[in-house]
Amino acid sequence: MSEFRPEISHYTYRVTWSADDQEFVATCAEFPSLSWLATSQIEALQGLQEMLREVIADMAEQELAIHAAEEGMSLNQYVLRKLSAA
Repeated sequence: MSEFRPEISHYTYRVTWSADDQEFVATCAEFPSLSWLATSQIEALQGLQEMLREVIADMAEQELAIHAAEEGMSLNQYVLRKLSAA
């Protein structure tokens, strides 16, 4: 199975200066519990976007695992069945 690369450009980002941390902090409106600190605005945004890719991919994997378990199948069996139905 190929690596899942979620589309992260459709989210709402904000990069601000944190006086407390003395770094820029990037946040995402759709995932308010996530943030990334860095010394530059670009590094803060890029760090958050990479973390968001990982979080979304993990969420998708967990969702597939739940569906597989509900149907009494291994994750591999479930994915193969879904791919062959497509």
